[in-house]
Amino acid sequence: MNPSDITKLLEQVRSGRITVQAALGRLKHLPFEDVAYAHIDHHRGLRHGMPEVIYCEGKTIEQIAGITKRMLKAGSDILATRASDAVFKAVKKLDRRAVYHKSSRAIVIEHNKKDLTAGVVLVLTAGTSDIPIAEEAAVTAGTLGSTVQTVYDVGVAGIHRILSKKTILDSARVIVVVAGMDGALPSVVGGLVDKPIIAVPTSIGYGAGFQGLAPLLTMLNSCSSGIAVMNIDNGFGAGVLAHRINLLGER
Repeated sequence: MNPSDITKLLEQVRSGRITVQAALGRLKHLPFEDVAYAHIDHHRGLRHGMPEVIYCEGKTIEQIAGITKRMLKAGSDILATRASDAVFKAVKKLDRRAVYHKSSRAIVIEHNKKDLTAGVVLVLTAGTSDIPIAEEAAVTAGTLGSTVQTVYDVGVAGIHRILSKKTILDSARVIVVVAGMDGALPSVVGGLVDKPIIAVPTSIGYGAGFQGLAPLLTMLNSCSSGIAVMNIDNGFGAGVLAHRINLLGER
């Protein structure tokens, strides 16, 4: 469907030949924009409630800038993950509103500030070294519209630290727990609360951790119920899932 087709569709709505709901149904299935190196899904927001996210690793700066430029032209907010300083400089030239969250390596451009949720997504880390992945989850959920709180470095090596946060744990609607090493923190948190928990294993740890495989297996074998496990270092996926669960509580 090209711009002229969209104009015709709007005319049909104005004339009463089709309903607004029917028009939205058609828009949800609009084709992508083909720019040779990417097929940009401009209408993902209609289907998923969030625009397409730009994963920067493996793409050239020119490709990222090209995708960003077309998404901005279509009126989309921008969330670009795993972005470098050089990528941010290129994106900043396209839109001065671009913000670089250095710890998570995420770039955000928001056209309109969202009303944040009443429910809270709480992001925990076992250690300070896990913060970059946790920040990716926090920035993602926050950009999508969730109210986010973070509590870092409360791993099981000092169990009193997480126990002292019981009030914060109880106040959250969804909890994201990010941990490397032995990956035990999600099980501990799962034994303390009745909230959905999203566990994210990180590649932080020594050799026998096998770049995150050890905490991944620990989390998959957790004795605590109600824990969903993401892939290794997938803070972005955890942020999206946490926000969607949070939205269910808003409704």
